[in-house]
Amino acid sequence: MCRHLACLGPEEPLGRLLVDPAHSLYRQSWAPRRQRYGTVNADGFGVGWYAPEDPQPARYRRAGPIWADQSFADLARVVRAGALLAAVRDATLAGADAEAAAAPFAAGRWLFSHNGAVPDWPRSVAPLAPLLPPADLLAMEARTDSAFVWALVLHRLRSGTAPGPALAETVLQVAEAAPAARLNLLLTDGSTIAATAWGDSLFYLSEPGHRTVVASEPYDDDPLWREVPDRTLLLASRAGVELAPVEHARAEDPASVSPKEPCT
Repeated sequence: MCRHLACLGPEEPLGRLLVDPAHSLYRQSWAPRRQRYGTVNADGFGVGWYAPEDPQPARYRRAGPIWADQSFADLARVVRAGALLAAVRDATLAGADAEAAAAPFAAGRWLFSHNGAVPDWPRSVAPLAPLLPPADLLAMEARTDSAFVWALVLHRLRSGTAPGPALAETVLQVAEAAPAARLNLLLTDGSTIAATAWGDSLFYLSEPGHRTVVASEPYDDDPLWREVPDRTLLLASRAGVELAPVEHARAEDPASVSPKEPCT
């Protein structure tokens, strides 16, 4: 369980999105407004961002609560970025793998976060482990359900699957093995955002040509925020947002990922 946020927009200090708003991700670490499971996100946090002309993101992650990190406020005040992904964590298993378990996870140009939980981890998804190359299992950053879900997504991305279908296929695969799983996934490469709503809240704010934000919950009361229906895949860029049912967004059927609800 966690709260997470991804943004594509003009270059600005990280704190303008993560700290300054009235209901920012920083505040959501102790006072979320829309979180359906858990009440405090104090088991770690992280932010990944893209510097100009560098496709590989930087990350800053810690095992403790965001409000206890004395360095984060300074970092957020001076570091500027036009694309980022950040999360505050409520651990499924408290203390598991410390900082390594804090989102965002990263590989190459990708940043990833999982808001949710896979019940009876790892037993429930053990049948899925043989689908991954042994090297992928050994390379997992943490021994958590979120890290395993990321390994499944990353394997698809490396096999050439597009971001939307990679998330959708992973959600359907894990949900079949663990039907009670909550799988709100968030993925960005600094130019696009893909996300799923599957068991918890997800919202987006779209200002076409300027800023697109996808978040577990709104960081302010702007009336432009829109809630994403459950079991929906979201694809976004700075130009806008498209929504489609997760069940229809499979890689083998490209026509199925046409938007259910274009937004401009």
